[in-house]
Amino acid sequence: MELLLNLGETFSFCDTVGKATPEDGYQKADIFDKDGNVTKGYGGGNCQISSTLYNAVLKIPSLTVIERHEHSKKVYYVPEGKDAAVAYGSIDFKFRNDYNYDIKIYASNTTNSIDIRIVKL
Repeated sequence: MELLLNLGETFSFCDTVGKATPEDGYQKADIFDKDGNVTKGYGGGNCQISSTLYNAVLKIPSLTVIERHEHSKKVYYVPEGKDAAVAYGSIDFKFRNDYNYDIKIYASNTTNSIDIRIVKL
């Protein structure tokens, strides 16, 4: 996936990815419910992607985090406090491009990894 984020624009993970539905190829996987219990639901795995993106954003000082939420319980895939929980229609990960130029976000994955690159244009 490639995404252009112009100067001053805000990126929304939920708006970009959309709602996790079986029609879009999602299968049920582990998710946290609103009380922090592990259950099965669509969208399990999206938080690994949003957390990977969040950690990339943290490395770039002119990207301003607008909205970010920790999980209700510790997750295994990032250090504590470095996660970005998302749930379409409820919580989101958002950041704004405050650089004086546009950026492009490149995202790819394999079965075992997620790769996020953010480059200036």
